[in-house]
Amino acid sequence: MGLFPTGSLGISLPPSHFSMPTFEKPLSELWTYQGCNPRPADFDPYWDSSVAEMAAIDPQVELRASAVVSSKMAECFDLWFTGIGGARIHAKYLRPRGVSAPGPAVVKFHGYSGGCGEWSDKLAYISQGISIAALDCRGQGGLSEDVGGVKGTTYRGHIIRGLEDPDPKRLLFRSIFLDCAQLARILMSFPEVDPARVGATGGSQGGALTLACAALEPRIKLAAPVYPFLCDYRRTWEMDLFKDAYEELRLFFRLFDPRHERENEIFTRLGYIDCQFLAPRIRAEVLMLTSLMDTVCPPSTQFAAYNKIPSKKNLVLYPDFGHEALPDQNDRILNFMHGL
Repeated sequence: MGLFPTGSLGISLPPSHFSMPTFEKPLSELWTYQGCNPRPADFDPYWDSSVAEMAAIDPQVELRASAVVSSKMAECFDLWFTGIGGARIHAKYLRPRGVSAPGPAVVKFHGYSGGCGEWSDKLAYISQGISIAALDCRGQGGLSEDVGGVKGTTYRGHIIRGLEDPDPKRLLFRSIFLDCAQLARILMSFPEVDPARVGATGGSQGGALTLACAALEPRIKLAAPVYPFLCDYRRTWEMDLFKDAYEELRLFFRLFDPRHERENEIFTRLGYIDCQFLAPRIRAEVLMLTSLMDTVCPPSTQFAAYNKIPSKKNLVLYPDFGHEALPDQNDRILNFMHGL
């Protein structure tokens, strides 16, 4: 279950001895699978203009020393900035004490519905001299603002938010993807951070946001997504796995397109926020972890994104695991980030 040997371009060589669960394609097919969700014709202009819109924002960055925790190793701050639509976005930011020169940093992203986590779970990076910023996704389990006018959770339905709006830029995950890239840019602007030595990581939704962040901020040097969400939506539907994290898509079809008469239109609209189509923009070295028994974010949907990454990459497969904590995943990722 370790890291597979790589060819000259760093591409993992497929093993021949893993059998796949009955719900999934054979592993030999997954290594070349290119996805089935339709790609919007204007995908690249859509994201080029979105990044330009983000870059034009005055982020009004504010650092507030944490009143919750103190650490001998780290300075701890609540970081606030203004994102797309004027939302105030929150992250926890920790930097090693006594930094005298620009050093490495990591941006970290959480799973669907969650928040940026506790201060203490970030200290492993601080112990290695790595600053870390952990994002609260707008409207989920943290402090960031959903510009629908609500602070706090508006979790249910984030994938389908904006799906019926005539303007595809109203898709909520567009804003969340841009929040990730904007946080990375803010981190790169700090005097204690070397902008050429920044990494990104996260699992599930956090894995998707890691891919999006590395795609939209191509200076990211290392990216470590774990079983990324938000890839190849149509494949998940074909597998009858619109459940758990994807349940809202089944509800959307039941309510608004019960005979799937607009199916291609809807999946094409979802293509704007499909990480497989952002993957070709990634320039970072990528370490991806994938569970072959995952019925929440099916392996084929993850391979659809992985196979489109043009940079140096490696894939770690866990044949007997599903959408759950993976043995030594955090140790492996921390070691990978030593390359910053």
